[in-house]
This record gives sequence, C-alpha cells and structure tokens, in this order.
Amino acid sequence: MNTRNSRRLAFGLLSTFTCALTLLFLLYGAVGATTTARVSAQNPTARTPSETVREFYKALSEKRFRDAFAISTLKGAIEGLSNEEFEDLRPDFERMAVAAGNVSISGEQVSGETATVFVRMKDANPSEPPDQVSLMRGGGIWVLGDKASQEAVNKEGKKYFFKARIDTHHSEVQDMLRRINVGQFVYNKQHNGRYGDMPALIAAGLIPKDLESTESTGYRFHITLSADAKSFTAEAEPARYGRTGRLSFFMDQTGIKSADMGGKPFSSADKR
Repeated sequence: MNTRNSRRLAFGLLSTFTCALTLLFLLYGAVGATTTARVSAQNPTARTPSETVREFYKALSEKRFRDAFAISTLKGAIEGLSNEEFEDLRPDFERMAVAAGNVSISGEQVSGETATVFVRMKDANPSEPPDQVSLMRGGGIWVLGDKASQEAVNKEGKKYFFKARIDTHHSEVQDMLRRINVGQFVYNKQHNGRYGDMPALIAAGLIPKDLESTESTGYRFHITLSADAKSFTAEAEPARYGRTGRLSFFMDQTGIKSADMGGKPFSSADKR
C-alpha cells in the first residue's frame, strides 16, 4: 500500500464507511509539539482541538498507536483488539505513521461541542484550500472524529478496523482493475492489437510491480490472455479472506464483476 493509500486508510478509520473512500487526504497533524502541547498532553481537558490533533499524530508518528487512537472516536475499537489482532493490523498502522509528520495546522474553528481543525499537507499546492479535521468534545475532552464515526465504532467494536481495511481494499482493487484496463489499451495500441500479461505490463511501466505480491494490496491479481492474445481477462481474490478482503473480482470487456466467493477466484458460473 503506497503513501496515498495509507492516507486513504487513515482517514477511513476516522470517518463513516460511506465517506471513508472519498475524503482521504487529511488528518496528518504536525509531529512537533510545543511546550504548551506537551503540558496539555498530561491534562487532556486542557488541550485545544489543534493540540489534540498534534498529540494524535505525534503519538502516531512515534508508533504509539494505542495512545493515538485513545484520543479519537476509535478508542472503543482499539481497546477491544487482542494482541494477535493488533499485530495483524500493525503493518497498516505503521504505513499510516510514515506520513504523520507531513502536515501543518493552519487554524481551528470551534462551535459548541464540535470543532474543525484546518490542516494542509506540507507538499500541497498553497493555492488549494486546507483540509478539515472534525473533532467532538465529551466530558470536557476533545477527540478526533464525529458522531457518525463514534456510532460506527459502537456498532462494530473491534471489527471496525478490519472492516475499514476491507472496504478500502475493495475500492483499491476496482481502481487497480481499471488501471489494468487502461494499461492494456495502451499496450494493445503499441503491439499490433495484442494484449500483455502481467510481467509485460509491469515491464512497460503500465501497472505497478507490487501487483506481483499481496503485501501492499491484500489481493492476488491475475491476467489471462486468449491464445492469440487478442483478448484478456483479469481477476483478483483476497489473500486472506475476511482480513484483507471478502469479495473476489473479475473483469472482461463487459466490465467489472464481484461476489463473495469465500476467498476463492471468481467462478466461471459467476462470470456469465
């Protein structure tokens, strides 16, 4: 999973599932904490919304994941994880931590028991408006997140992280299949109407090399060519069913299809 996708997952964990895959490039507070922030870290009720965002991402960048999520609406999800489940999710958390110091905070707006902190990726176009981080206050303490994410955590419990990861992977698989389709179109034009297998597309720089493994995508991808290489199909199934994904995918000239196949490749019966 690259940095962009790590950001997608990071925000997905702090939003409702319907917007987790669209509102993605925010929530990376500056890791440098001021003296005031360090003092308020000992007294959560004294933190401002901006200090809360800084503290969250400081903890995240230092890989103190339980501390970070404890000051968010994800507290109930992280507390319920067993050590084994936590270690399963650790690679996702660590990818999120890589970019944790790449944001500056430009301001905040407080309205009663809710607040918005304005953040900007340090390498973003200065002319673009800042992204917005939502916070809510309960018991006098500001936490990252909103009522929708809190309700989702209350409903899903420790399954929240795994569902967020699976939902993100499902979206990424569809994006990647579309990218394969575009890559095949380009390859076809360059090779007299013939399509390429996965090694050929990778060698041509048309799809990423990490499709050869499941580490970054959580899925196994396959490209199958007809005998004359005049047509192709692409498939993807979860590397670990129920942990990295649930749906199996199939793509041909008619489009992308998906179904829960229990982790098996999309069956021939379902391709029709």
